[in-house]
Amino acid sequence: MDASQPSLLRGFDVSGPAPGGPKAAADHPIARVLLETPVPHLDQLYDYLVPADLAAAAVPGARVRARFGGQELGGFIVERTDTAQPGVKLQPLHRVVSAEPVLIPEVLDLCRAVAERYAGVVPDVVRAAVPPRAARVEKEEQQPVPAAGAGGTGPSDSSPTAPAPGRGGVLSRYDGGADFLGAVARGETVRAVATIAATHGWRSGFVAVTEAVEAATAAGRGAIVVVPDQRDVERLCRHFDEHLGAETFARLAADDGASERYRQFLALSRGRVRIAVGTRSAAFAPVQDPGLLVIWEDHDPSHAEPRAPYQHAREVLLLRSGLQDAALLIVGTSRTPEAQRLVLTGWATELTLPRSELRRTAPRVLATSDSYQAERDPVLHAARLPRAAWQAAHDGLERGPVLVQVARTGFIPALRCERCREAARCLECNGPLALSEQGGTPQCRWCGVVAHGWACLACGFQRLRAASVGADRTAEELGRAFPRARVVSVTGANPRDSVAGAGTLVVATPGAEPVADGGYAAVLLLDGDRMLARDSLRTAEEVLHRWMAAAYLGRSSTDGGVAVVTAADSDPVRALVRGDAPGYAERELLLRRELGLPPAVRSAAVTGPSAAVERFVSRLELPESVRRVGPVIVEDDDAVRHRWLLFFRHADGPSVTGQLRHLKAVSSANREPVVNVRVDGDTQL
Repeated sequence: MDASQPSLLRGFDVSGPAPGGPKAAADHPIARVLLETPVPHLDQLYDYLVPADLAAAAVPGARVRARFGGQELGGFIVERTDTAQPGVKLQPLHRVVSAEPVLIPEVLDLCRAVAERYAGVVPDVVRAAVPPRAARVEKEEQQPVPAAGAGGTGPSDSSPTAPAPGRGGVLSRYDGGADFLGAVARGETVRAVATIAATHGWRSGFVAVTEAVEAATAAGRGAIVVVPDQRDVERLCRHFDEHLGAETFARLAADDGASERYRQFLALSRGRVRIAVGTRSAAFAPVQDPGLLVIWEDHDPSHAEPRAPYQHAREVLLLRSGLQDAALLIVGTSRTPEAQRLVLTGWATELTLPRSELRRTAPRVLATSDSYQAERDPVLHAARLPRAAWQAAHDGLERGPVLVQVARTGFIPALRCERCREAARCLECNGPLALSEQGGTPQCRWCGVVAHGWACLACGFQRLRAASVGADRTAEELGRAFPRARVVSVTGANPRDSVAGAGTLVVATPGAEPVADGGYAAVLLLDGDRMLARDSLRTAEEVLHRWMAAAYLGRSSTDGGVAVVTAADSDPVRALVRGDAPGYAERELLLRRELGLPPAVRSAAVTGPSAAVERFVSRLELPESVRRVGPVIVEDDDAVRHRWLLFFRHADGPSVTGQLRHLKAVSSANREPVVNVRVDGDTQL
């Protein structure tokens, strides 16, 4: 047993077996085990005796069951050794669940680094790194990865054939792109940030990703590609099927099911394939000798783990790049301040598209807020579909499909009193009222109660008006405005991957936009002011990400492509018109540096019962440069909790997170009320 924190073990039985217990293994009879427990003060290695009958199966990385504190816990063997900690009587391993070495040393080192960065416990990180066991899958013969697991059975992608690297590819057109690909092909540890500002958005991005992966495999090394969600996994796997081959990679996605995910995991850990594609947990994929790590659209909130310690896939890959000397590529249709910070500090190089190429390949962007449009549209301030947007849609429908991005799903998702403009609330639970169809009765979005005979609590008026308009209502209105168009509503609940044909008008919510064959003739970005009104540190940059992802689904300006954004003049609107996501990210970063806000600094939120939080924060021995904000009252379910915010320099990160981890362990050992610590999370800002 690791005795680095002996004071934290009181109250637990670690005595050894009685005389006459099982015979120990002849070679390396001691197994150091990482137990699967989220308890902070148990986050260490424990020594167990390896019985002779389990010696062959008890290999490093194997799953085991062991007795601890009067209960049986799961765990992983980290190593076998000849000596144990002095003065400790050893318990024998209860059983070996599987001899499959699923926790390889490189991944364990990464899990430890992630736990240290996020002030978490290693078992919580391992839970995300190693999928649950499927015994039947382990017994399957080692055969080539099924095409179904690699995305080979998915519907064919109607995208045009992507150019191969070095023959008109995407990255080769970017300043520094050819040098980056060459360095990856030579096995060098290079890092780069690229913003794909070309027609068809993610299609060009996936061509760039494929080029980089081919360069890594040319060096005889593996690659990991992390994307936000299942739809991106499907798209990228179809692209890899066509250009790399269905049996060259494995996909790691929870939506594929436990058995299939574990099958693909084993294909990587056994070395049958060396390319991994998946969602956030794929950042821990057991790829042998990874030479390239890629993350697509690192701004997407799906990259953040919702369970403790709340790690972000981008930061996991940054740590892995340093630990395993792997190249790193952060790529997307926009740019985050975090990625721009890596460029400004010199940690990563920037791959930029020349302005002449950007003007040629990107659609022309119009803002209805500029003075030219305002002079020619007298009702611009009141119209949801200004004249410029209507004209772009009218002309675009003659040449191809048109995309309309709206802020929300549903018909009328929010209502308010027509007289006093107070939000319409449910009389039962105070939830928001909404309309699901034309002529319907208002219904609560929380409890589902139908609001018959509703009356405003503020003024008693009984008539309602729309506070916001959803995708379904917008589709209905546009269907009347363009009676000859075929209107298609696309949302997360009603997905669609692609559309084709002139005269098709697509109304979609952010992130659900389908791809049009040949690109959209026009893209309308509606509800901009409503999207920008949300109160959050990340609102403006998130809206810009959504706008750019949709705008770059349009045709190039040389092909007549146009995008119209309907929002008041603001920094995100100007950045979209210029196609300058890196510049906007840099200005955001500099502004937050002046204000002392992330990502210019790091942050931690300490939340829990009032007395426990005060006691926890008062014990912290932090550098003088750490700024403490709080406490503030936060409501969590039915409990009232307090929260402190800590802001600290990146250079102070290891000392601050080390203190947080240590105090969590001490509090846990003393059985004090649980205090939640979340490092570098955005939910509190």
